[in-house]
This record gives sequence, C-alpha cells and structure tokens, in this order.
Amino acid sequence: MDEIPYWRDGSLEQYTPSGDYVVVKFARWAFEKFAGIEDKLGTQMRAVGEAMSIGKNYKEALQKAIRSLEINRYGLGFAKDFNRLPLATLIERLAHATSERQFLMYEALRKGASIDQLHAITHIKAWFIEQMRELVQVEEEILACKGRPLPHDLLRRAKQDGFADLYLARLLGVPEGTIRDQRVAIGVVEGWEPVPVSGVDDAAYYYSTYNAPDQVPVSNRRKIMVLGGGPNRIGQGIEFDYCCVHAAMAIREAGLESIMVNCNPETVSTDYDTSDKLYFEPLTVEDVLSIYRKEKPEGIIVQFGGQTPLNLARELAEAGVTILGTTPETIDLAEDRDRFNQIMRRLAIPQPESGMAASAAEALAIAAKIGYPLMVRPSYVLGGRGMEIVHDDQMLQRYLNVAVEEITPERPVLIDKFLDNAIEAEADAIADGGNAFVPAVMEHIELAGIHSGDSACVIPPISIPTRHLDTIREYTRRIAIELRVVGLMNIQYAIQNDTVYVLEANPRASRTVPIVSKVCGLSMARLATRIILGKTLADLDLREIQIPYFGVKEAVFPFNMFPEVDPVLGPEMRSTGEVLGLARSFGRAFFKAQEATQSILPLHGTVLFTIADRDKQAALEPVRRFRELGFTIMATAGTHRFLQEKGIETQAVSKLGVAGPTLLDAITNGRIHLVINTPTGKKGSADSSNIRKAAIKYKIPYITTTAAAIAAAKGIEAIREGEARVRSLQDYHAELR
Repeated sequence: MDEIPYWRDGSLEQYTPSGDYVVVKFARWAFEKFAGIEDKLGTQMRAVGEAMSIGKNYKEALQKAIRSLEINRYGLGFAKDFNRLPLATLIERLAHATSERQFLMYEALRKGASIDQLHAITHIKAWFIEQMRELVQVEEEILACKGRPLPHDLLRRAKQDGFADLYLARLLGVPEGTIRDQRVAIGVVEGWEPVPVSGVDDAAYYYSTYNAPDQVPVSNRRKIMVLGGGPNRIGQGIEFDYCCVHAAMAIREAGLESIMVNCNPETVSTDYDTSDKLYFEPLTVEDVLSIYRKEKPEGIIVQFGGQTPLNLARELAEAGVTILGTTPETIDLAEDRDRFNQIMRRLAIPQPESGMAASAAEALAIAAKIGYPLMVRPSYVLGGRGMEIVHDDQMLQRYLNVAVEEITPERPVLIDKFLDNAIEAEADAIADGGNAFVPAVMEHIELAGIHSGDSACVIPPISIPTRHLDTIREYTRRIAIELRVVGLMNIQYAIQNDTVYVLEANPRASRTVPIVSKVCGLSMARLATRIILGKTLADLDLREIQIPYFGVKEAVFPFNMFPEVDPVLGPEMRSTGEVLGLARSFGRAFFKAQEATQSILPLHGTVLFTIADRDKQAALEPVRRFRELGFTIMATAGTHRFLQEKGIETQAVSKLGVAGPTLLDAITNGRIHLVINTPTGKKGSADSSNIRKAAIKYKIPYITTTAAAIAAAKGIEAIREGEARVRSLQDYHAELR
C-alpha cells in the first residue's frame, strides 16, 4: 500500500482527509415488499440499496440523504404518524434497531427525550443525537410560523441545516414554489463545491451546499443532462444505471457535454469519468432545477433512470425545463388507463377488460361488471408495488383497506381482468416518433400472474407461434407511433385463446434493456440517445436479426436474507437482481441461468412434487420428464393420489404436522434434491409456505411453477448430454445475421 502514490501528499501513509465536507451513507430497505417480514436490523444484511449525500456539515448531509432515499419523505419528521405516538411508546420501539430508528428518534426528541436517554437505548454517539436535537429545535421554530411567511433569517438557517423546500412547504401548508420563490428572492441559493478525485489531475465531482459560495465554473459548450435512478431498490436497480451510462457515452460521442445527476454510490453513473460532469445530488425538483439553472443544458433526459426521473418530469417541465425525447404528456397518457384504452380501441388492439376506480364503491362496481379474477394495482408505481390478484369482493375490499394508501381521482386504482394461464411476453422498442424498431420479443417462462421482473424469460421465444410474434411486433410499432415515442419503450403482452392482448405500455427504458442489448448485440440505450439527440431510425440503419442461440434471464431473490418470508412469487416484484445464461439450446441456457443464481439443479436424485389442485393437470408433463431422466418422484398425499390415478407411481410422503416421517424430515436428511411446489389457495397455504422456507434453509433448489419445472427438466437433460465449449459474448454476437 505504501508504494501507491497519492495525489496530494505523496503516499497513502501520509494521507490526511482533504476537503471541508461531510458524507452520509443511508441504507434503503424494502420491508414493504414482503408480507410477514419483521422490520428488525442485526448482523444479517437486509438493505437492498443505499443513497449517499454530501454536505458542508452533518445536518445538511443527513437531510439530503433522507430525501435521496425516495421514500416520499423529505425530512426526518412526521414519518408514518410517529409524532402521534406517546414518548413511552417511542422509547419502547427504539429498543430494537429498525429501518425507522432515525425517524423514531426525531419524534422522541420532539417529545422531550434527553440525549443521554437515547444514547443509553440506541448506543448511537451523543454527538449525532445532539445534531438531530438541533434540527428538531429549528423545525419547531418553523412550525410556529405556520400561517405567515417564514422570517428570512429562519429560512436561511433552515436551508443551511439541510431542510428541503418541499419539507418546509409541507410543514407550513404552502406550495413548494412559494418557498422556492421566497428563498431565491432573498438570495438563498445553492452553491457548489468540487470533491477532487485522488490520483487524477483536474478531476472532480460536485455537491451542493447552502453554507458556502459557488466555486464550480460552467463551460459554454452544448450540454445534455441525464437523471439517474437513485438508490437501488426492488423494481428499480442497476438496469437503469446501465441505460444512463450508455446515454452518457452517446452524448459524449456526439460531441456534447454530458452532465449526470445521481446519488447512488454503487453505480457506474456516479464514477467521476462516466460523464463530463457528475453532480452527486438527490433526485428532487429542488436539486435538479438548481443544477439545470446553473448549467443551462439544452435539455434533460428522464426516460433512462426508471420511475424516479419520470416522477419529476411534469414539475420540471412546468418550471421551464426542456424534457428531451418522449414528452411528459405521453408518459402520463400511458399511465392514464381510460385514455390509453381509448387509443387501443381506436387501433383495434385487444386488451383485457379493465376499469379505473377513484373510490372503493367504484372498484366494487367495476369488479361486478368485469368479473373475477382481477388484477388490481395503484397508478404511478414501478416494480408492481401494491399489485395483487383478487378472487372475490372480500379480497378486493381487504386490498382497498390495506394495500392502497389513498384512492383519489388523481391516484386511482387500476383494475384489469386477470388472464389466467396466459403466456406472457414483452417487447422493447426504439422509436423516433414516426417509426419503431423491435430488436426482440421475450417470452416469459412463468405464466401470467408473476411480475415480469421476477419471471424468467427467454430470447428468442420457444413456444410462441410466428404469427403471434409478428402481431406483437406490429402492435408495438403501431403503439409507439401513435404515442409519438422518442427513445425507448416497453410493452407487456399476454396470449390467451389464440389472441394477443396488450397489458400495458411504458414509454421509457425498462429493466429488460440490458438483457435485450446483450443477447441481440446492440446497445439500445445508446441508439435511443442518438435518436433523442436528433437522429432517425433510418439514419441508424437497423435491421431485424436472426438469433441462433438462446438467452435466458433469471431473477435473483433476497429470500435467504428474510427467512421468515414465504418465497412465493406473484404480481408484486420481489427480486433484487438478475442473471443471464447463454447457450445453443434453451435447456442449457436455462440450466446456466439457474447455476448463476447459485440454485444449481441436480443431475440425478429425488424430486419432490407438492402441487396445488389447479396445477395438477399441468404437472403431468414435468413429472413425466423427470421420470424419463431417471429421477425418483416423491409426492405429498394429494399429488400422490392424483398421479396414481394417472398410472404414475411415486413415493408418498407426509406433509408437515402429522405423525411419523414428514417431507421436512426428508429435506433435512438430504433425501430430496429438488422441490417443485406450486402455491395453494388459502387452505393449506401455511404448509406450502413452510416447504418453500425449508428448501431455502437447507439450500435445496425449489421451483414454484409448472412451467419452470418443465424448463428445469429440459436444462438437466441438456447438461447430461455433455460439456459445452465456453464461449465469449463476442463469439455469440459474431453468429448474428
């Protein structure tokens, strides 16, 4: 280490911190995604991402970190109505570390808890608690001004302590623009400082502060600004960072200055040399607008960073920002189910019957008209947040009471007829406003009802007829042209009873862009950026390609981090990442994808089948395939009886909670090598859940759909045929034609 030169003092052994700033890292959790999970922190990591913030002092950096998390909290106070809890309850809840600990401490300080008292409970250093207490004192002064303008001196102090415009507006019950206009009028604006990069001459990234004058010069070059995706979380991860990085590359290749805004230290977009200029800042209207007014770019690209930038697009546009590519109006149109349905009817493109409810009564009326089962979800979400399949009025009522925070005409609940046992597919497209190019169609391996981000998928499709693939390509082109999409677009489809239905259209980059790009040998995000900057599809000369190999995407789940959670899949996304398997055959590609997720399929041994009644007929094919491969078939009572009636002999094993050896004993004794367990309904769901949890605990691969079971059998068969030659991605791409 002492041989490595350090740019400032000569060597690392002489290193001393340089720069007068404070950095705060704050973890991002996703407990809301997992029913039954206990929000409790300990030695087992449970975070799914993190945000990093930089400020001139700790208070400023801490508050910037909170608004960087994108949990709809712009400060520490009034989270989840903690302020309504008595001090004794707050103290009791602080006894165990949770994701809410900082917010609980804030309200405890507001209610009179002492620094010594909180230190004794939490073991957090008193200095940090004192800093938080000072924030509480300033906030109480602000609250005392409700109903009148903030005194200039108090507003200045609040901004120097990191209070966000939007948080101040919420405290005072006024529009955010009122706070912004007041502080700009009195000259309280962000200054900028560089953070020099060790060992590199003239390299830095930048952060804002209200505690120092601006020290960052701007160039007079033509510039484009890209908004990143913020902290990784379920539904929005590094797939969007991939898009942002390729956008930055395309901007620089075009000879323009690339400006990146992001706050996630885990990403490539926050490397200092990815863009010409990196602003390490929260993705909020206040922060983005400040950078925009300083740098004066030709416009901002919002479609590559996932839902985060899209949520800002309209407010930014209203504040005078030029949004490049697909307009905020089109983004809203795709989310407005009534308007989108009208367009689909005009284009004669089939959709599942649907409705949009602004109240519980309206939701029940739509359900009565359409008929169950239904897919329900809130509007304006990513990652299937709050999405659920409901089978009756009781389930729908429970959903409306529990899963949705508030139903309003502005934030309605979307209700669709659920297409049971349909094949799902999706297509990504590059569009220039007048035409669209579809490089590939992906077939989901799981049937409808599993979130697209959680479903394994394959390129090219293995079971969708050519006529349906042609239909999907044609529908995708027509929708992109009708919506005047400029850049990227993703459309979800379902195929049932020989009909292709459109489920939803997203006029933005999707999480599948990296997969399609790598399998098809083209950078979709880079090509889309060139179109956003003024090129047309004709200029890019793109042609449809034949793919002579298979790419299988498989999702990676965090269930080993959450042993108390049932690892069953559904319409709400729960995966935290994904892998890609490439091979000449579908089976081998599927096997490699499973291996990459560290869920290695067995080549011989015993397979346990425990199948829900509705899936028993569909289970016959995977049972037959595993028997032909020489596997011993073990089955629970109901599945055993069904297979016996079909003339298939299996070893019967007892479910949990009965006398004698049970399947849990078989799992713990190493007699079972693969578990195929499809979830049951309400009755017997606890048994089903415990089987899946046991498989995770004892590191036995498990499968929860019959479609994936068939794919697993094909994969094992392919691997048994012998070792394949290891080939580079470039070798695969050389075969494209």
